[in-house]
Amino acid sequence: MWTTLPDSLCQLGESPFWHPHERSLYWLDIPGRAVLRTRGQIDGKPTVERWSLPTEPGCMAPAARGGLVIALRDGIYRAHEWGGALDLLARVDHDVRSMRFNDGKCDAQGRFWAGTLNEAKNGASAALYCLDARGGGTPVMTRMADGVTTANGLAFAPDGATLYWADTAAHRVSAWDRDLELNRLSRPRAFRQFGTKPEGWSPSSPQGYQGRPDGATVDAEGHYWAAMFEGGQLLRFSPSGELAFALAVPVQCPTMPCFGGDDLRTLFVTSARNGRPAEELEQRPASGHVIALRAELAGLPVHFFED
Repeated sequence: MWTTLPDSLCQLGESPFWHPHERSLYWLDIPGRAVLRTRGQIDGKPTVERWSLPTEPGCMAPAARGGLVIALRDGIYRAHEWGGALDLLARVDHDVRSMRFNDGKCDAQGRFWAGTLNEAKNGASAALYCLDARGGGTPVMTRMADGVTTANGLAFAPDGATLYWADTAAHRVSAWDRDLELNRLSRPRAFRQFGTKPEGWSPSSPQGYQGRPDGATVDAEGHYWAAMFEGGQLLRFSPSGELAFALAVPVQCPTMPCFGGDDLRTLFVTSARNGRPAEELEQRPASGHVIALRAELAGLPVHFFED
């Protein structure tokens, strides 16, 4: 059922999105410091282009006026064309030796949201930021939430009124109510708490561990899809947090799902191979690739950055 996208191998694939105007899939290789995209028919044999970056990219989104907005280690940058110059939009005052940007995406209003990651994993010092550059004025960066170690799983309900955000290290997904006009978050609450990894767990004996929540998306029915790192599965949850179903994937470490194709019914999933055991990579050769599956459900279109 699952297929592997040719030439899509990465150390740690992340931040996939379907570009409807280009009919292309975009994604990142974080430690590989690259943006990748497909050219040609996605259901045929598309070629994959790779654009090298100066530091690790955490997340990105397409821009309405062309190009991309990209969160690198030290700040958020604007590229007006593929492979073009990276213009700094906003910088965050964190120690780039141990902190970098991680998961993020745009909301329907055209604002770019990006969370950070504490690479030392020695404290919940990461945060979620929102960059508003609408109207062509000076971009405004606002700290929206904090208290996590590894910001991940950012997604919005179809009406935008609920924001989901995960802390991978804490095995937790949280939810907030969202005022779209004032861009304020309120009523933080646990959406889903997962069990931590059992002592002595290994990929060859996966029983008793669901994995930890990594990247996420929301489908057209408002259900939240979480990629469960080390869990070898995607989990789909209703808006109330009830598990709808689990979908096994042919990689141990899925990192983020997205829906694409002209009808938004192709499910793409990025994955990781960086630092994984040799035995696991031998048993799961798709690790690090983008994998795809035709889905019965449709996703939501990507939101574009407005500036």
